[in-house]
Amino acid sequence: MTVRPKHRVPEEAADGERKTVPLAPVVRAVEPFDRFYAREYRSVVGLAYALSGSQSGAEDLAQEAFIAAHKKWDQIGAYDKPEAWVRRVVSNMSVSRFRRRANEIKAMTRLAGLRSEAAGIGELPAEADHFWAQVRRLPKRQAQAVALHYLEDLPIAEIADVLDCSPNTVKVHLHKGRQTLATRLNVELGGDA
Repeated sequence: MTVRPKHRVPEEAADGERKTVPLAPVVRAVEPFDRFYAREYRSVVGLAYALSGSQSGAEDLAQEAFIAAHKKWDQIGAYDKPEAWVRRVVSNMSVSRFRRRANEIKAMTRLAGLRSEAAGIGELPAEADHFWAQVRRLPKRQAQAVALHYLEDLPIAEIADVLDCSPNTVKVHLHKGRQTLATRLNVELGGDA
């Protein structure tokens, strides 16, 4: 259980002066990890899939994020939104994996004397492959904001929690991501881009 102090409230002292005293601490029970895992697993894998383009890679990313949460569950479980923490870990890990994979491909290309275009991801369905490939080409935070907004259907405020930034920053990432995707995919944007 977590004890969190709340706002202070004015209280009148015996001598007639007002003083502030803290409210009673809020005690919040930590949800059991197995229940949290069962509730969040599918959507976390979906986010990881959108960011990685690979079903097996998505499952690995999700498992690693849940393992990290499990190791610190007493702390993470007490957060107001532990699911946001897990999604942030998945987002960050997907970027790290992409960079590592890109570096490995470059190294293998140099060693083998091949062109880097030979390496590809083939696990996305044909209709989504091109779109999510373009999303993954966006700058990291734009790709994460787009995936969280359109795949996870999260509102701006929750995306801000996941990415640890302000709601206005999320709006900027979404706007720029939409503009870039529209250009790359030859799509005209409506007025709310």
